[in-house]
Amino acid sequence: MWSRSSWRRLALPPAPPLRHRRAGSEVAAGAQRYDVVVIGGGHAGTEAAAAAARGGARTLLLTHRISTIGEMSCNPSFGGIGKGHLMREVDALDGLCGRLCDRSGVHYKVLNRCKGPAVWGLRAQIDRGRYKELMQKEILSTPLLTVREASVEDLLLAEPAADRAGKCQVTGVVLGDGGAVRAGSVVVTAGTFLRGTLLVGLQRQAAGRLGERPALALARTLEQLGFAMGRLKTGTPPRLAKDSIDFRGLEERAADNPPVPFSFLSKAVWIKPEAQLPCYLTRTTPRARQIVLDNLHLNSHVRETTRGPRYCPSLEAKVLRFPHREHQVWLEPEGLDSGVIYPQGLSMTLPPELQEQVIRAIPGLEGARMLQPGYGVQYDFLDPRQLTASLESRLVQRLFFAGQVNGTTGYEEAAAQGVLAGINACLRARGKPPFLVSRTQGYLGVLIDDLTTLGTAEPYRMFSSRVEFRMALRPDNADARLTPRGFEEAGCVSQQRYEQAVRMRAALEDGIAALKSLQFSSSRWSQLLPQVPISSSRRSPASAFDILRYPEVTMDVLARAVPEPLAELAQWRELAERLKIEAAYEWCVANQQQEMEEVLRDEALQLPEDLDYFAIDASLSAEVREKLDASRPRTVGALGRIPGVTPAAVVNLLRFVKAQHHKAQKPKASPGAGRPPAGAMSSEEGSSPRAEAGRAS
Repeated sequence: MWSRSSWRRLALPPAPPLRHRRAGSEVAAGAQRYDVVVIGGGHAGTEAAAAAARGGARTLLLTHRISTIGEMSCNPSFGGIGKGHLMREVDALDGLCGRLCDRSGVHYKVLNRCKGPAVWGLRAQIDRGRYKELMQKEILSTPLLTVREASVEDLLLAEPAADRAGKCQVTGVVLGDGGAVRAGSVVVTAGTFLRGTLLVGLQRQAAGRLGERPALALARTLEQLGFAMGRLKTGTPPRLAKDSIDFRGLEERAADNPPVPFSFLSKAVWIKPEAQLPCYLTRTTPRARQIVLDNLHLNSHVRETTRGPRYCPSLEAKVLRFPHREHQVWLEPEGLDSGVIYPQGLSMTLPPELQEQVIRAIPGLEGARMLQPGYGVQYDFLDPRQLTASLESRLVQRLFFAGQVNGTTGYEEAAAQGVLAGINACLRARGKPPFLVSRTQGYLGVLIDDLTTLGTAEPYRMFSSRVEFRMALRPDNADARLTPRGFEEAGCVSQQRYEQAVRMRAALEDGIAALKSLQFSSSRWSQLLPQVPISSSRRSPASAFDILRYPEVTMDVLARAVPEPLAELAQWRELAERLKIEAAYEWCVANQQQEMEEVLRDEALQLPEDLDYFAIDASLSAEVREKLDASRPRTVGALGRIPGVTPAAVVNLLRFVKAQHHKAQKPKASPGAGRPPAGAMSSEEGSSPRAEAGRAS
């Protein structure tokens, strides 16, 4: 049984007094040097550190405790609608989480099966202990990656490079023990630790996670540097003893058979299909809802004005918004040998004794034993509009941010940002151009563009509905979209993965060509496939690729009808499945191609990094100038996606930038030169009062 007193026993010992030191002091003398330093060992930090090391950077991962690397702080699951796409894209860039989930899942399920493959959501319940063990082994054995237990108290700073925007540049970190580490780039993945506060009922304690200290000094450093910070909140449900739950009468949901792996490198997952664990569904009752409503005055987390997650709200938030509805509660296993059940949908921060009352008012949980109460977390986050598309800070050069510190929620969003930040921190330290993913190239590009262009006022969650070109950006083709780029441009992809992606791409091209070359009349196809309702009105011959679009037709069906040359294609199961998907979406992708090219043209028009929107002589309203200054859009394409920026403002700003570019180029132009190309003016080509002041200082 959990009680108030046991909650108090988790209180941390008094923290040592905070020390705040800046660069240029004696603390940096004799410091170790790494190419990249990553702060934080969560899902963003592990992916960032591993990506930087894969790219060839000597990398240091700093974490409070090595034993918590790979910790799944909240739900024991990965993936879902939109999130599964991010998992596949992280894997395509040789990230870790997809491969490790294929070796630690206990229940694999593809969501959205009733819709097309473009929006299928790969998801898995994960064995917490096994995943953490695998992640620690992976991180501790990664070449060029060093892991060290230490807190970061401050940043080492130096004068900024003249060719880039920013008030200074980071050159390393100051540790809690007074030591320092020099770095070519620094990645901050602080999660919920920046001034983190845990709340249960009316009690609160300073912590970034249950039993772990918050990062107070680092939060103060970022604030003093001038970063715009906000406050968000999230929460986690209580944990229940499995042997105290009555599963009889509850809705059982079985896993998929066969399970679908996350990673392109996995032929199958580690667990036998029949050994997977089921999940169970129950629902709240009027009695449970009434307990919540009667005790809101004892819940400071709900009364706070800090914004919480819209798409994973607490039980209190759901009851307040929909007081007369039943709310689903999924009972999810935490591991093969675990005696703990995670009640998804039951996140709450009532006092522990009231949480127990709510739990026991739910069918199947009447005798449930609470092992740990649910609690809320409030934490500082950085306005992500202060970052570039590479996740580098505009304010402090060489300083990158990834994960919940940027206002997102979820392991998958954190991992996706982590792999991109790690890649770019490595490239920045080595003096190479950044690796960018646009909205036309991946869900990762949509995630980054939404954050850096629009910002967020609540924890951001990825959905397929946020993606304009989801017919082309499917989970099945993430390797074709990103793996070659990751190998050739970022250097973060292994030779093995690259060669596999190239083989698959060649096989797809050959397979599509073979299918398109095999053509018969509609009547002939009807004879070969009598079970398929093939239209007889078509006069021109139809190819096997056309016939593959019918829902009833698979490569196996075609191979039985026309063994030569299709039997060989059907034997490669993964290739056969991808050929089917390519056939289904060929027309849709072709129709979207023109729109994608228009977006790419807009993205090619770069805006100056140091543009002073308050000082420029352009026809822009004060409101638009404020929005532009806050968002600092990198391209004209991003400019048009900022809410409140009108098409007229876009045209006026573009006209101003082109005029400035023309002025800068005019003295150098030859008499016969044509008009300058539309596009960006570099930070050296145009000047503003703010830029001149920055250079003078």
